[in-house]
Amino acid sequence: MPAAPRPRRETVTGVPRAGRKPGSRAPGHAPARSEISEQTPLGATYVRSLMRSQLRTALLGLGALTLLVGALPLLLQLPRVLTGTPLAPGPHLWLVLGVVVYPVMWLIARWYVRRAERNERDFRGLVEGR
Repeated sequence: MPAAPRPRRETVTGVPRAGRKPGSRAPGHAPARSEISEQTPLGATYVRSLMRSQLRTALLGLGALTLLVGALPLLLQLPRVLTGTPLAPGPHLWLVLGVVVYPVMWLIARWYVRRAERNERDFRGLVEGR
């Protein structure tokens, strides 16, 4: 019975994985940063994804703010609907406007900034290959 042919040996040229820095890309792979700076279709896709995520964040924040401010007239009319007597102007209105509305607006703004920064941090990690 003849012996099975030995597999052909091939020489691999390139930087061995052990010799590469952690997180670096394989040789010959163009980093995303160059794709963006050279304005290739892939780079345009990266930028569009960042813009889309930032737009989504902005629209969510704007929607929350619109619901908050848009619901105020309805909330102020609620006593009139429930009891039949209109809400008399007074310190309680200032309490609602000053104590309830502004902290909620601040929370929406804080959420927006943190989310936008996270989007940019994720994009930077994608571009830098982390």
